[in-house]
Amino acid sequence: MLDRLPEYIDPVHLADKRGTLKGQIPISNLDRLADFLADDKGAVSIDLFFNREGRLPIVEGDITANLELICQNCLAVVIWPINSHIKLGMVKTIDQANRLPEEYEPLMVLEERILLKNIIEDELLLMLPPYPKHDNNCLIPQTSHIGTDILLTEEQSSPKNPFAILATLKKTGEH
Repeated sequence: MLDRLPEYIDPVHLADKRGTLKGQIPISNLDRLADFLADDKGAVSIDLFFNREGRLPIVEGDITANLELICQNCLAVVIWPINSHIKLGMVKTIDQANRLPEEYEPLMVLEERILLKNIIEDELLLMLPPYPKHDNNCLIPQTSHIGTDILLTEEQSSPKNPFAILATLKKTGEH
């Protein structure tokens, strides 16, 4: 195990050597993920094992993180825990990807050395919900601690009818 994760890896070579990568990547280093986050503090923990299954180089392991996303209901921060087990088969072509065993997702390895953070970031992006939101219904008015409901005024509860002016014109006969 390394004290510090390498920036670039040769995944096929790691598979040949049965290598292990265990450590953390700062969330602030994951540029493509930044647009989906409320804050980029924290780190992604990874524990990856590279191996060969027959002739197929594979990477298997766990990715864990707590991402701060923006709730699409109330626009407040919602903590989204990620705890995922991945199984990737390394391929060079779409044809090879189509022939992968069902339990493996394809990892396209077109160059000898690739950025480790790109593998992790791709997996995190796939795990994001399409519309992050709190588990509770955050748009329903909450009750106070003594049990009284928050009441809306009549003005707030019924929006103005944009066609109300037409009703008055019809009554007065103006054109």
